[in-house]
Amino acid sequence: MAMYINQELCISCYACEQECPTKAIKFSNRKFEIDLRLCVECEGFYEEQQCVAICPIDGCILKLEELQLVFWKIYRN
Repeated sequence: MAMYINQELCISCYACEQECPTKAIKFSNRKFEIDLRLCVECEGFYEEQQCVAICPIDGCILKLEELQLVFWKIYRN
């Protein structure tokens, strides 16, 4: 899977962009986005996702599978 940046929580601090080993995080159209084709969740580089570890906002960067679970819970009710 890949990681996802919640645009509503992101404060555009640029910390995650510098930490990404595959350069999957880009600033575009005044927001940060993660290229799903490039993101490997830091597998083969680090034991934990560096973008999540460096992000000062809890819950701003999620695994796509976690995001899917959140949406499923919201729309289920």
